[in-house]
Amino acid sequence: MDLIFRTIEERDNTEIAELIRTVFREFNIHKPGTVYFDPTTDNLYKLFKTPGSEYWIAEENGEIIGGCGVFPTPGLPEGCAELVKFYLSASHRGKGIGWMLMEKTFDSAKRLGYRQLYLESLPELKRAISLYEKAKFRFLSGPLGESGHFGCDIWMLKDL
Repeated sequence: MDLIFRTIEERDNTEIAELIRTVFREFNIHKPGTVYFDPTTDNLYKLFKTPGSEYWIAEENGEIIGGCGVFPTPGLPEGCAELVKFYLSASHRGKGIGWMLMEKTFDSAKRLGYRQLYLESLPELKRAISLYEKAKFRFLSGPLGESGHFGCDIWMLKDL
C-alpha cells in the first residue's frame, strides 16, 4: 500500500468532488442544504486558497481515497474554524486512515492559530460521528457560523 497525505492540488478537483458525492449517495443524504449541492465542491482547490484554510488529500497508489480540511467559515467565534469536507471511500474506512486525515487537519488548525474546531454532520453518518466523539468533539444544541448547510442537524465543537 502506497499511502500518502498531501495538500490539495488543482488536478484533484474532479476526483475529490466525485468521491464526496459518492459518499452522499451511499448514505442517501444527497439533499439540498448539504455539500452535495454546494457549488464550491467542484473547485475545492480554489476554495482552499482562502487564507486560514488548508485541505488534505489521502491518496493510495495514485487514487484519491479521502480528504479533510479546515476552513475559516464566516460567523464562527474568534479562534474557531470549521472541520470541513471530511470524506473517505467506503473501501478504506475502518483502517485508521480517517483518523490520520483528521489529525493532519488538527495540526493545520493549530498551526493556523485556531483554538477550536466546529463541524456539521448528519445522523446517517454514524461512524463519522463516533470518530468525532473519540476525537473529543462535543455536541452543540444548534449551529455556529454561516456555512449555508441548512440540511445538517448535528453540530459539534472541539477544543484544540
